[in-house]
Amino acid sequence: MEIVGLIFLWIGVGFSAIGILGLMRLPDIYTRLHASGKVSTVGLCSMLLGSAILMPSTALKLVALAIFALLTLPVSTHAIAAAAYRAGVPMRSTRDDLAGKLQLVETPELSSEASAA
Repeated sequence: MEIVGLIFLWIGVGFSAIGILGLMRLPDIYTRLHASGKVSTVGLCSMLLGSAILMPSTALKLVALAIFALLTLPVSTHAIAAAAYRAGVPMRSTRDDLAGKLQLVETPELSSEASAA
């Protein structure tokens, strides 16, 4: 069981390392949110599952925390991305599926930065 627990821990560490690399290398907030969402969901849950296998006395708490993370972390990532899109944060990706479908919010900070550029 220790080997299985360590495998899950290393999978979580690997996802975290790849996610950090994605946060540094990806071009805009939307792709960075995708990288951080994978880290927070898959990486954290894998580390929690590995810890639950290695420490059976805390397994119930760790599994409950993993279920809570699976339910809430993707929702928070989506909410941040939706707020950024509605605020008019520009995309550097090649395709915008929501173009013309959502009402964008004009904020003084973003409109003054756009006029200065």
